[in-house]
Amino acid sequence: MTEIPTKSSPKTQVEPVTRGGRRLPRWLKAQAPGSEGYLRLKRLIKSQRLHTVCESAHCPNIGECWGHGTATFMILGDVCTRSCGFCAIATGKPDHVDEGEPERVAEAISQLGLEHAVITSVNRDELADGGARIFAATIRHARQRCPETSIEVLIPDFQGDWQALATVMEAGPDILNHNIETVPRLYSIMRPQAKHERSLELLDRARQLSPAPTKSGMMLGAGEERSEVEDTLRQLADVGCAILTLGQYLSPSSDHVPVARFLHPDEFDELGEFARALGFNHVESGPMVRSSYHAEQQVTDLERRAVRDAAQPAHDPKTVTQGPGLNPSLGLLDIDNTAVDGNPT
Repeated sequence: MTEIPTKSSPKTQVEPVTRGGRRLPRWLKAQAPGSEGYLRLKRLIKSQRLHTVCESAHCPNIGECWGHGTATFMILGDVCTRSCGFCAIATGKPDHVDEGEPERVAEAISQLGLEHAVITSVNRDELADGGARIFAATIRHARQRCPETSIEVLIPDFQGDWQALATVMEAGPDILNHNIETVPRLYSIMRPQAKHERSLELLDRARQLSPAPTKSGMMLGAGEERSEVEDTLRQLADVGCAILTLGQYLSPSSDHVPVARFLHPDEFDELGEFARALGFNHVESGPMVRSSYHAEQQVTDLERRAVRDAAQPAHDPKTVTQGPGLNPSLGLLDIDNTAVDGNPT
């Protein structure tokens, strides 16, 4: 995503440019960071030694979202084990797992007074469970500290480890998000270490493990054809995906996959209507839409209560247990507690 210069005034409109200096279309404008809410959240994130995908992925909506006290917390560090062609987050060997991070995230959510919190991560493919235990601990700490806050998780694919997925779902997130990102033909350049079918299977399994609605998103403008987008949306609908986000792809740098074209807002409107006709419950479709955009509006009170009732309780947020709410037909196996993908956009 393109990084937007920071100005002091929250009302300033900044027209972003690509790293090559080419101006983007007039509809790709965002509020520059600088409001009181933005500065307060920035101080809190720093004081708690936390990371946000908003900063690490150069999200263009950071001024708007942080100004409203909404942020996407990125757990498990800020170095990813994968090298997606669209993502600005650093690739390399991650640091050790920070066992105190779940509690600090919960404290930050409490201090901000959030009604809805989004938690994502880098890929941690070197971990036995891909970081699922830390996801579950973060959900449970946040639930204990802020029982009225709804929790959304944007998870990696865990390399197809369905017990890891079960570990997350047992903790009772209110929304389970996993982004399909692009059409199958472009996976080799956009998501080389991921598999399109695996992401679809994850979403399908997740809805069988919990009443929590599933969610996914796509970035458009990387070279996909309209028919390919429609086919992918049909696939998402077929696995029961309830919430969908569609936004414009913006290349972080000249080293990433270049933008093939900028879709007009009318095209996003058309695709949004197409998705709604397929049965998606909630659709956000527009040039500036990102995965967590307006996330607080995407879960109902009824869904939230159903999720809380079905969640597996735990005396210790770090404990992984096999709960009665899991579907035995999925062939999930018990695993030991192991101390120690998924795009965070």
